[in-house]
Amino acid sequence: MRSVLKRLLSRPEVSALAMLIVMTAIFAFVSDRFLTLNNIMVVLQPMPEIALLAIGVTVLMIAGEFDLSVGSVFALSPMVMVMLLAGGVPVVLAIAAGLIAAILVGLFNATITLKIGLPSFIATLGALFMVRSLAIVISGGFPPPFPRDMDTSWLVGRIDLLRASIFYLLGIAAIIGIWLRRTDFGSWIYATGGDAQAARDMGINVNLVKTVCFCLCSLLAGFAGIILAFRIKAIVPSMGTGFELQAIAAAVIGGAALTGGIGSVVGAIIGALLIAFIENIIILARIDANWFKFAVGAMIVVAVALNTLTRRTAQRLKVETDE
Repeated sequence: MRSVLKRLLSRPEVSALAMLIVMTAIFAFVSDRFLTLNNIMVVLQPMPEIALLAIGVTVLMIAGEFDLSVGSVFALSPMVMVMLLAGGVPVVLAIAAGLIAAILVGLFNATITLKIGLPSFIATLGALFMVRSLAIVISGGFPPPFPRDMDTSWLVGRIDLLRASIFYLLGIAAIIGIWLRRTDFGSWIYATGGDAQAARDMGINVNLVKTVCFCLCSLLAGFAGIILAFRIKAIVPSMGTGFELQAIAAAVIGGAALTGGIGSVVGAIIGALLIAFIENIIILARIDANWFKFAVGAMIVVAVALNTLTRRTAQRLKVETDE
């Protein structure tokens, strides 16, 4: 029993899951409309975008790095796509170009961080402004309208009660989760974030691992932006402003450690869901919307405190078991 409890507490998403259960119970008490089917559908509608951002940020944080530019990439990819669509480029090629643009941003961030030696916080902070400016410049400030006659059902259409984008999210989450937990490269990511020098001593190409994580983070941000553009059938250069902070918040709430080496895809999704729940209950309870950021900030503090407590408890149980 003790060993089972130790394994359970060592999982990074346990604290987030406990918070989700408690918060769901509280919110259901606050509003009897919270757990209704219609309201859950409302909560899940924008879920894929933030969750994909959170997953990308989580993977990068596990590798020991940060990316503050994901909100800007969120706007750049769909902007590139729509500009090409307006020029008559087929939709598949336009989407591919938008995703390639996102990967190039990730490659730029990795190069500045790993080759020049700037902290990723500084490198991606600069990229945040540069990429946002690039999205504005390529559109001339007035991007073309999203093609209204385009079939978007394959990406954001409804499958029964859920949007198709939810299934894309679940598929991507499953693939990345298995990749992290069941492959050598996933182990390299955890090892790199846990102790980069020790990983090098083991023969792991740390720069390659981090570069892949930077590119994956940007790729998921770009894909999330494309999903939103398809869902609202509009594109503006300001799309995704502030989303980088929500993504980092979701990652931290989901159990990702700021020091690297700890985190999970499940935790990132739970963190994104908790943020969506908070925003939703504020609307249902008719609370001043300015309390949203306060609530997210408080949840970050509580989540980090719970994560620290559970890890210490797991470590203590490990020591007692070894004795």
